[in-house]
This record gives sequence, structure tokens and C-alpha cells, in this order.
Amino acid sequence: MDRDEAFCLLEEYNEDPFHLEHAEIVGKTMRYFAEQRGYGAEADFWETVGILHDLDFERYPDEHCIKCQEIMRDRGLDERLIHAVASHGYGLTVDIKPEHEMEKVLYAVDELTGLIGAAVLMRPSKSVQDLEVKSVRKKYKSKSFAAGCSREVIERGADMLGLSLDELIGQTLEALKTFRP
Repeated sequence: MDRDEAFCLLEEYNEDPFHLEHAEIVGKTMRYFAEQRGYGAEADFWETVGILHDLDFERYPDEHCIKCQEIMRDRGLDERLIHAVASHGYGLTVDIKPEHEMEKVLYAVDELTGLIGAAVLMRPSKSVQDLEVKSVRKKYKSKSFAAGCSREVIERGADMLGLSLDELIGQTLEALKTFRP
């Protein structure tokens, strides 16, 4: 499945522009991490996983990371893709643990890109280009800011990757700066 096919499938189950934009952002962030971590040959796959990670979220929020497995299996999609997409719900809705480095990256950056996106909206520039780690950390500490973004998941993801929280935030900011204004 290529990027365009993944996005078409996503649009079958999601209409909200916010969810579609989030999928695009996570997909591009995943591509960046693939290239930075020596998986450039798999960058398309990493991006596809990022695009599809919330396939079932809008239509089946109570079965998030569960229903997507059924949808993808019914379409005959690769089990590697299904495992990767479902694993980002580890400890929340499924017991499918992120195993491959790509799955750990998805687990870590899904919530973090949402928090950073909220921080960007608060900036006078409305741009990620001038956003620094210390500014994200300040927002991160406020539990009421982007309250829907799980700090616990972000921290667990950083641990899975062997990164400090600041390193994960910094690398994610760099990813976002490559494609966002």
C-alpha cells in the first residue's frame, strides 16, 4: 500500500479535517524518523503506518486500535502493517506492544505531535519554525494544556527509544520543521 492508497483508505473512515491533518503530520514525521534512523529504504512504509495509525479513531473511538485490525485484515493488508498501526494503542486499548523501532517511534510521536501542534497555535507566529524545546517543555508541564495528549505515553515512548524527553521533543521538532511552516 502506498501513501496515496493509505490516505484514500483513511478518508473512508475519517472526515474531520483535524484528523486528516493529524494523519498527514504523523505520516511525514514517521518518514523523517525513518530517514534519520537509517531506515530510508522503508520510509514509504513508515509514512503509511503514520497515515493509518488513527484509521478507526473517528468512526470507532471506543474500539480504537481494535477495529482497524479488522478493517485492514478484511482488505488483505500485510500483518506487519496491521501490527504496527495497532501497537500505538499499547497499554490503552490493546496489548500489542511496540516491538520494531518504527512502532516505538509511532508510539512516541503520535501524542507528542498533537501537543506540539497545540503549542504552535499559541505562538504569535503560528509556526513551528521558531519553536524551541524549552517552550514545548513549559507547555508540557502544564497538565491543562493539550490535556488530551498523554504525557505518560510520550514519556514511555521516549524510554522505549532510549531517548530523554528533551531529545525526543527536539527530534520531533526537527521533523516538523522540515514540512510545516
